Amino acid sequence: MSGNQALDAEIARLTAAFQAAGAQLVDLPVLQPAETLLDLYGEDIRARAYTTRDPLAGELMLRPDFTVPVVQMHMAGGADPARYAYAGKVFRTQELDSDRPPEHDQVGYELFDGANPIWADAEVFALFSDTLSGLHLRAATGDIGVLVAAVKGLSAPDSRKAALLRHIWRPRRFRSLLDRYSGRSQVPQARAALLARQALGEDVVAAAGPLIGLRSAEEIAERVALLAADAKEPPLSAAETDLLDQIVTLRETAPMALEHLRDIAVDLPAISPAVTRLEKRLNALAKRGIDVAALDFEGGYGRTSMEYYDGFVFGFYAAGRPDLPPVATGGRYDALTRALGGGKAIPAVGGVIRPSLVLQLRGAV
Repeated sequence: MSGNQALDAEIARLTAAFQAAGAQLVDLPVLQPAETLLDLYGEDIRARAYTTRDPLAGELMLRPDFTVPVVQMHMAGGADPARYAYAGKVFRTQELDSDRPPEHDQVGYELFDGANPIWADAEVFALFSDTLSGLHLRAATGDIGVLVAAVKGLSAPDSRKAALLRHIWRPRRFRSLLDRYSGRSQVPQARAALLARQALGEDVVAAAGPLIGLRSAEEIAERVALLAADAKEPPLSAAETDLLDQIVTLRETAPMALEHLRDIAVDLPAISPAVTRLEKRLNALAKRGIDVAALDFEGGYGRTSMEYYDGFVFGFYAAGRPDLPPVATGGRYDALTRALGGGKAIPAVGGVIRPSLVLQLRGAV
């Protein structure tokens, strides 16, 4: 069997498994309208998308993934509950020195179900685990919702919490902000000098010279005023900073992680509902036959993947092959359905598999 024939056969096997689980097979155009979708993917994918412009249709892009178009299709009139399967290529530009191809095949499964989101999480994860059985993959799980709840529960101004929430999916920027808000890092010298001059009543925008760039003088002045107001805020307490650090660095088996998060919830009660959901999810996974005692949980998992994930996240990795990308990834994206549903939201969870990696691990190609 040729490489292409083997890949086609594996794609057929995966889609058949998802259809057997009740999914409707859908076919989505390779070219997608770019204006709305690019804003939903986050900075990384937006920077790596192939875009073009049509005189009638406007800006278009080669689809960088399937989930957002599936959600858009479903929110236009799909039933609840609903299950979808799909297969095809996705496209993302790569660095010049990267050996990763600019396109690869994905096979995916998406579940829209508002009746029991916890059970839906378990259903999707167990389906992927069963479909990939025999490959000896390591499963990693996490929950973006725990970190989101922790940030919202901080005793910090709304402006600071909003900034941290905006950068949850950019760990370096998140860390930089957290260090600044807690007083663990110094204000950059140039910013300190700017704020000092502003405090003396100097018009720092006018003094800077001609405007360069897209921001107006009013926008720049507003930004300087926000920086000045933030500089007057007291630092985030060492105790709360430590609790956030414990969450993002947590890496344990799921039951041990649950116990650790319960301890954190004593001092940061805002995460209690998210911790309860995690406990219920582990129980649901156990009922689906998953060995949760051996399941990894990482407090920071999912923060470098798609920015639309806002709850349970998971991935399957080839043990001993750190050079390979994840064989499968997925998670919950309730907020995405609200963004594309005009305020209406349907709890949703799903994931994708890279069939070429499945074949590679089986030694078929």
